[in-house]
Amino acid sequence: MFLKSLTISSGKKIIREILFRKGINLIIDESEEQITGNNVGKTTVLKLIDFCLGANHKNIYVDPETKKNEYKLVKEFLINNKVLITLVITDNLDNDKANETVIERNFLSRKEIIRKINKTSFTEEEFEIELLKLFFPDHFAEKPTFRQIISHNIRYKDLNMNNTLKTLDVYTTDAEYETLYLYLLGCEFTKGNSKQEILAKLKQEDNYKNRLEKQQTKMAYETTLSLINNEIELLNQKKSHLNLNENFEADLGKLNNLKYQINKTSSEISNFNIRKDIIIEAKTELNSNKSEIDLKQLQLIYQQATNQISGIQKSFEELVNYHNQMINEKVKFIIKELPVLEQKISEKKEYLKNLLKEENNLTIKISKSDSFEDLENIIIELNEMFRKKGEYESIIQQLDEVESNIKDYNKQLSEIDDELFSNEFEKIVKIQLNKFNKYFASISDILYGEKYALKYDIVNNKKNQRLYKFSAFNTNLSSGKKQGEISCFDIAYTLFADNENIPCLHFLLNDKKELMHNNQLVKIVEFVNNNNIQFVASILKDKLPDELKHEDYFIVKLSQNDKLFRIENS
Repeated sequence: MFLKSLTISSGKKIIREILFRKGINLIIDESEEQITGNNVGKTTVLKLIDFCLGANHKNIYVDPETKKNEYKLVKEFLINNKVLITLVITDNLDNDKANETVIERNFLSRKEIIRKINKTSFTEEEFEIELLKLFFPDHFAEKPTFRQIISHNIRYKDLNMNNTLKTLDVYTTDAEYETLYLYLLGCEFTKGNSKQEILAKLKQEDNYKNRLEKQQTKMAYETTLSLINNEIELLNQKKSHLNLNENFEADLGKLNNLKYQINKTSSEISNFNIRKDIIIEAKTELNSNKSEIDLKQLQLIYQQATNQISGIQKSFEELVNYHNQMINEKVKFIIKELPVLEQKISEKKEYLKNLLKEENNLTIKISKSDSFEDLENIIIELNEMFRKKGEYESIIQQLDEVESNIKDYNKQLSEIDDELFSNEFEKIVKIQLNKFNKYFASISDILYGEKYALKYDIVNNKKNQRLYKFSAFNTNLSSGKKQGEISCFDIAYTLFADNENIPCLHFLLNDKKELMHNNQLVKIVEFVNNNNIQFVASILKDKLPDELKHEDYFIVKLSQNDKLFRIENS
């Protein structure tokens, strides 16, 4: 898959059209001497391509350093002029009849928004799913996502310009990187989704356990409960020495037991509700990712489309069902405990209602006794002790249950990891890694005279969960050149993927290549021009090596007098 063209238009007016070619594609400035070539739109070209592949529109006009300040002039121009960005991707640049994907996006909202693939509109959630189906048709798992898979192809942000492998945001876990690079290396692991689901349940149970232990640990509750039982025993001994009639003693004992049962039941209901709320929160979060589409309205639009355009075979229903089915399966997994919880809550509430009624009747009966006044202080103390006893026993019971769940999920995770880290699977990883490293080491040696390689270590994270942790290194054990390492990795992966019949994008987007030494850049250009790779790079003209000052290498030339969007000229 290669970039064919990028068009910036407003209505029927074409503001700028950029045509791509195989090999090197340079974005340069033509500013006069002594005038800086910065802020003319070189990086924005890369951002617009990324935007068409699902990136946030704010990347185009928000300051990347502050994440808040907006370039108001650019934002207003894009919105007020209803600027449309059209990206054409082709399977083969040498064949005009090759299959093409046309992506259209604008910067408007609601009814005026344009988010199309091959003339078909999609919601934000559907858009990425459709791109995944088009470019990686055999990948059905939720992770890695489309944006994660292509992250190494598009490097203009500081994070992925300075890191070879860690190309995602700073909040990405090592487990997600593990899933990503096992996929990129072609190491098929069918239980990847199950592992992610179990990790999500473990996180949910950990959150619940943390809430229960917000005030004290389980051991503290157990120790305190032991002291409470001792206090109750002492109070009962004190009470037994009072001169009470037989019926009063029996009624008082019954009342104390009722107090205990009431408080214990109330605490159980509260803790069941906490668990229920956590499950509902998880369900709501998942359901927020479901696509809600007016299928009747969709049918009218679809009918109009089929009357005017032939060859439409796909329906929105298929896409929506595909997306929502994945969400529903996860929801089912998470909420399967919900009916049991609701039944327990209902039963406990009914039981509590009866206890309160019985307590009220018994309290009235005891209060009429002449001996009640003498026992008032003991009763107050006993009531408080039984209240705490019920509350703490309930918390301990819930903690026992959550610890049991955690143990069970860890067992399931261990069974999956036994397969993932088995000798058989690790052998596959090593074989694929060695295949990739043949390209990685060879290309880095050709381009830089250094041999880079990819390695993995099996490590335990903070929660003692095993995972493959991949990293790149210089086989000469020297510090090497990070920019060179990154470029070699991206080029090597493209060649590796082609050889392994793994779908991949054949274009690599790179910003600020003036940071790379001239000789290295020249060698990259020679290499990509002789191989099936499209290398798109922005660079300051005054930093361009003489060997690369060739019109055939330039796809767009910008300047202070002719910036990308030509706002100043409009």
